[in-house]
Amino acid sequence: MVTYVLLIIFIALLFDFSNGINDAANSIATVVATRVLSPRAAVIWAAFFNFAAAFLFDTHVARTIGKGLVTPDVITPHMILAALVAAIVWTLLCTWKGLPISVSHALIGALAGAALTKGGAGALIWSKIGVVALFIVLSPLIGALLAAVNMWATLWICQKRTPRGVDRVFRILQLISAAVYSLSHGLNDAQKTMGIIVALLLSVPQLQGWATRDGNPQSNEIAWWIILSCHAAIGLGTYFGGWKVVRTLGNRITKLTSVDGFCAETGGGVTILALSHFGIPVSTTHTITGSIFGVGAVRHVAAVRWGVGYDIAMAWVLTLPTSGLVAAGLYWVISRFV
Repeated sequence: MVTYVLLIIFIALLFDFSNGINDAANSIATVVATRVLSPRAAVIWAAFFNFAAAFLFDTHVARTIGKGLVTPDVITPHMILAALVAAIVWTLLCTWKGLPISVSHALIGALAGAALTKGGAGALIWSKIGVVALFIVLSPLIGALLAAVNMWATLWICQKRTPRGVDRVFRILQLISAAVYSLSHGLNDAQKTMGIIVALLLSVPQLQGWATRDGNPQSNEIAWWIILSCHAAIGLGTYFGGWKVVRTLGNRITKLTSVDGFCAETGGGVTILALSHFGIPVSTTHTITGSIFGVGAVRHVAAVRWGVGYDIAMAWVLTLPTSGLVAAGLYWVISRFV
């Protein structure tokens, strides 16, 4: 059993790595599109702050994923394995297609699908599932609103300044906003994998002590080896990056300047940091995409390629049910043949 659990933990970290690959675009698309940093420098910058988030924030989101979505008595290693494999398959497929889907919702959909197959409707904590579903819609809208407000305020403040002077200032500020967004990405997304690993360990009585710092399964203090390994995996994934997704967010939605990038990253980053404080596992992808649309719409509605938004939205809509169905099928197979 220990070997089997260690294999699943490795797969969880692989999922975290794939999260970083797809979500690299969230942190760096704007700084690459505006040529503030080269692609390689941008991923190093983002990966560093992904990892730094391990030391700066509490683990509210991890607790929601680990204990707040599925009733603990239903969780088994088989169920966690099915959810992880389904989420990885959907994430890598969408990354290959260049679609910035929500890796978070792929995981949550897969977890729900596997849990429903094992325990029926009673296996899910519907109040928490409802909050997650609500913020699938709200997080990109909040990000778009904050980014638009930032844009309006910035345009008003800078209206009497020369374009070259404004660009010079905001190229520096964009480094800060990219760092903030990368911190928020590491905070919210790495903690989802932490929550999965904690749930896995707590489902095996002899391994429950591995999940917390003091060995007490009831403690909310997640073990440091889990925290550091999850942040390292997502940071490495960001370093290797998903360049098709970077091009989609950085170039295909709308033409971005350094001012646009700063406003979008700040609006998205603040949204994620605030919601993470309340333990809400939001989609960093949804949030930054909404922020970029918000900035583009302030410039001019016609400047936004809304057709690209339609393709992205369709991938979002399909993520929960598709990952859930794949996980349900995988759980059925694994539970009978493993």
